[in-house]
Amino acid sequence: MTEQANNGAAQNNEGPQFSLQRIYVKDLSFEAPKSPEIFRQEWAPSVGLDLNTKQKQLDGDFHEVVLTLSVTVKTGEEIAFIAEVQQAGIFLIKGLDPASMGHTLGAFCPNILFPYAREALDGLVIRGSFPALMLSPVNFDALYAQELQRQQQSAQA
Repeated sequence: MTEQANNGAAQNNEGPQFSLQRIYVKDLSFEAPKSPEIFRQEWAPSVGLDLNTKQKQLDGDFHEVVLTLSVTVKTGEEIAFIAEVQQAGIFLIKGLDPASMGHTLGAFCPNILFPYAREALDGLVIRGSFPALMLSPVNFDALYAQELQRQQQSAQA
């Protein structure tokens, strides 16, 4: 009976596997070029957000995914601050077909990293004496689908 249970466990390990190994900040940057003068102006911010992801295969079935959030906040024409975080994770991913692997690296992993990146960015901004950004959630599945569509259109052109 023990032999049957062990065989069943071995069979389960042969299917697709996903596990989070580590989450870490790879890079963190903050600049407030007009301080302290910016604190004396009326606070009417306009927020520009740029986000990007990149993946790199590490040894074997380990992958690093890096989510970069870059924020430029202006009040009027003046830059109040520029903040950037590169939130990274190491993931063990195996047994997926190429399409599923692309979706996992391009959407699923960034979805996991985003709350950590948002918290790191808010903490950085607060330490600069500005109000927290409280960025809205991002639909990485939709962004990934748009990127696939863009790539297909580029290939056809």
